Order: sequence, then structure tokens, then C-alpha cells
Amino acid sequence: MTRQPLIIYNTLSRQKELFRPLTEGRVGMYVCGPTVYGDAHLGHARPAITFDLLFRYLLHQGYRVRYVRNITDVGHLEHDADEGEDKIQKKARLEELEPMEVAQLYTNRFEEAMKALNCLPPSIEPRATGHIIEQEQLVSEILRNGYAYESHGSVYFDVEKYAKEHRYGILSGRTLENAKDASRELAGVDEKRNQADFALWKKAQPQHIMRWPSPWSEGFPGWHCECTAMGRKYLGSHFDIHGGGMDLVFPHHECEIAQAVASQGSEMVRYWMHNNMITIEGRKMGKSYNNFITLPQFFTGEHPLLQQAYSPMTIRFFILQAHYRSTVDFSNDALQAAEKGYARLMDAWRKLLRLTEGQRVKGQPVVEMAWVDELRQKLYDAMNDDLNSPIVLQLLFDASRTINLLADRKLGVTPEVAEALKGLFSTFIFDILGLQEDTAQGNKEREQAFASVVDMVLRQRQRAKEQKDWMLSDSIRSELSELGFEVKDTKDGFSWTLNK
Repeated sequence: MTRQPLIIYNTLSRQKELFRPLTEGRVGMYVCGPTVYGDAHLGHARPAITFDLLFRYLLHQGYRVRYVRNITDVGHLEHDADEGEDKIQKKARLEELEPMEVAQLYTNRFEEAMKALNCLPPSIEPRATGHIIEQEQLVSEILRNGYAYESHGSVYFDVEKYAKEHRYGILSGRTLENAKDASRELAGVDEKRNQADFALWKKAQPQHIMRWPSPWSEGFPGWHCECTAMGRKYLGSHFDIHGGGMDLVFPHHECEIAQAVASQGSEMVRYWMHNNMITIEGRKMGKSYNNFITLPQFFTGEHPLLQQAYSPMTIRFFILQAHYRSTVDFSNDALQAAEKGYARLMDAWRKLLRLTEGQRVKGQPVVEMAWVDELRQKLYDAMNDDLNSPIVLQLLFDASRTINLLADRKLGVTPEVAEALKGLFSTFIFDILGLQEDTAQGNKEREQAFASVVDMVLRQRQRAKEQKDWMLSDSIRSELSELGFEVKDTKDGFSWTLNK
């Protein structure tokens, strides 16, 4: 296929831009993955599905994509770890496990959840603990270039000096004074020259389990170092796309830009992309707010805020029906609506499969190939406009009305047009949006249909009995018995079981 022009919103320029990769036909993409000290929640699902959509579409467009998504298996210096305790170490202490047991356990569970959501695995999934040397090299380069200083065995990035020579806040729009105001008074702040300075290397306290030797002390790298170091290792000193949640714009991604410029003299990333948040009652859903629902809880329904279990495909559909840069507010009503929408789309697909050989309906109009071509162009236009998945879904639903008319034989269709429409639906539903048949839901629907057919046959037997047609009544019962059904006549009618 001819590669179509893709427009994406670049957080760095704050506008939509034509995507032009650094190397023709190849794309380097880095996405911030989870910190693995607990089960993934809905907030983790959103960036995973957002960038899976981008990954799938770039592959569909014929690009060779190296997709790197890191695993943060050290809870160093992130959020409450700034207060003194590594989150993974804390979890290990509470559960009487080795820290790396905790990291491996929840890495496995994260990957199981991603597989359930039908997210393609990344090309490379590096771990922070496997790249301590690269992070130490990054710190050494920044020190050598004069943008960092050592203090009591720790190394801090000198934000004030950097801001005099480069634009600090280029991604978030913050000034140095804004950064100072946003910085919390944390443990070890007396070691810093400036409140806004952030740790590149932190000397480990005696109780800190996870530590590595370095030229400065036994300790651990700062949180912001890992993505800069691993992105450069696997994608080079300049690459195309860096993604993550909007909550990472500041300080994490802002600090990444500063580290790259301070170490190599130039920015690493051309396009920054950020998905918006999932909220619950208007507040961000996340571990730090203690209002999150894990993905396993969604799949089982075992959470006080959930009225029922929701399948992985319902969750994926729920996220795709909002544009990735818009906020999505969780509610059971919204998820139930997504469940129904997903079921409608799959129903249209199954009806379409039965039309692949076409049909002629006397006196009825025929669906033309021009209609399919127009639909195809609209679908690609939506995807090329900053991955507008809600418009894609709406177009598919609009087309489903035509499929329903075809199924009701109110329209005709040639085999060529039917095959083209089937291919178009398959491409967008399965290849690009990443939806798939929900086997659990499909089995439930088949069981319901099966039970309805058996009930219908037994109602016919009941009518035969009322009409004293004993031959037909006995014949139905005998044939059902041969198939393994046990039929009982009751005061209110009948009951049946299937002996498996």
C-alpha cells in the first residue's frame, strides 16, 4: 500500500505536525512503561493501548518499527520513594520477598494483562536494573560537561546553570521559578544547591537494599536517568517518538530533555506524544491516590466500585472510543455502554462474514464499490488525523447499519464488494484497533442461543401433547434423549439437562 501522510500532535511544539521519521521507512519509538510493585491498573492500560494503536498503525503503513518500552524494576526516587523508601523495597519488606521477586512477579502479571488487552509486545523491553552501567555513564557525561555536581556521595543536576544556557521547561512550559515552586521539600534537600535540582545518583542509606557501586558512592540512579540511558542505547542519540502519560510531562520528560542536552549537546527526541488521564469522579486514577482499580479486578469484577466483570476487549474498546489526548472518566455506565458498543461491532462483523459470497435481492439496490472506497478513505483520514480512533469507530458503526440492511436482504451486494468490505472491516477492527473476538462473551451468546433452541423444540413437544399428538411428542423426547438430553415434565411445563 502507499504510505499515507500521518499527522500527530507534538507536545514539544504544542501543535499537530506531519510525521517525518529520521530514517526513511524506519521508526524508533520509546514509551515509558510501569513501575512494577503492584498490579497494572486502568491508568496503565491507557498508554499501553494508545501506543499499541500507534505501533499497529505504523506497522500497517509499512514502517519497520523498533518499539522500546521500559520496565522500572527499581522504585528509586519516584513519588513517595523521594521520602526515603524505594517502593519495590517497601513491597518486598511487607510481603517478605526479595525486591527482585516483587519486580518479577508484577512484571509477569503486567505482561499477562497486556496480552489479555491484545497489546502487541514491544520490540525491546529493557529493565532499569539491567542498565545501571549506562546510567552511570550518563551521569559521568553530565558531570564532565559541567551541568551536575556531587554532594555527600549523591549527584544532582544543576538546573539553574542549565537554564542559563538552554531552555529549561521547553516541554512543559514551566520556568525555573515554576519548577522551584513545584518542587517539594524532600529528604536530602540540604545537599542541593537549588530546590529544583534533581538527583542523577543517590547515595543509599544503610537500610536501602537495592544499591550498586559507582565512582560517587554505593547507591542507585535517579528515576529520570533510566529512560534517557536506555532510549539512547537502543534507539541512538536521536530518535523519532517518545511517549507516555501526560502526568510524565513534568518532571520526568522535562528532565529527560535536560539530561540529553547536558550529556550530548542536543535533544534526543523529535516528537513527544502524551495520552491524557483516566479519572474517577474527576480525579486522576492512580496508586498514589488510592482510588485505582487493577486490571485483574476489572476482569473478575471483584472491586466495590464495579457492578460487574468487564472483559479485556470491553476495556480496550472503552479506551479507544475516546481520543488519546482527551480525559476519560470511569463509570460503570460508561463501561457498560462500551460493552454494548463492542458487541454491536462484533455482531456486524459476524453478519458480514456470512455475506462474503454476495447476494442478489430482486427489486433492491446494490451496494457499490464506490461506497466501500469512500468509507476506506474516511477511515484512513481519521487515523491520519492524530490517531482519531473515536471517528474510526463511528464510521464503522455507520457502516454497520448498511451491513444490517444487507443481512435483512434489504440491499444486494456483489461478491467483489462483499469481499472488499470484509477486508476493510478486518483491517481496521483487528489489525489497527487491535480488537478481537471475545471468546468468553461469544461462548455465553452461543450457550444462550443453544438453550433457546432446545426450549423452542420442547415447546413444540408441549403443544403436541396438548393436541394429543403422542407420536410427535414421544419422537421429540426420544431424539433429544439420543442426543444426551434428559427431559422432565413439570407442573409448570418442562425442564431439561444435557448429560455431558
